[in-house]
Amino acid sequence: MTPAHAPTPLGRGARGLVAAFAVSGTVHLLRPQVFEPTIPRALPSPRALVVWSGVAELVCAAGMLHPRTRRLAGPAAAALLVGVYPANVQMAVDAARAVRRRRTPARVVRVVVTLARLPLQWPLVVWAARAGR
Repeated sequence: MTPAHAPTPLGRGARGLVAAFAVSGTVHLLRPQVFEPTIPRALPSPRALVVWSGVAELVCAAGMLHPRTRRLAGPAAAALLVGVYPANVQMAVDAARAVRRRRTPARVVRVVVTLARLPLQWPLVVWAARAGR
């Protein structure tokens, strides 16, 4: 039995979220042009938004790893996931438009993946929030 003051280890979902944030945050910084088209057109400065969201993902990932910062990082990661949801919607919309212009197997797969990703983001929000407890 662990002492009462010992931190609770991260659950499997939260560990996966930390890994996903670390990879995604790194890609946001190294290849921001990949994510720029996902920024809703109504928002300014797509490059800056991509870079800052990558920094936020890396900060949240690191924060969730350390027990002392997990209480703040978990809800911050949940808020970040909610905040970037419009970019995921934009990605799905753009993929659907591309299929309507010219249907290819790769474009169909992209539509399926981007649409499937939308409801799957909500369990990530829950895992992030739980990590902060």
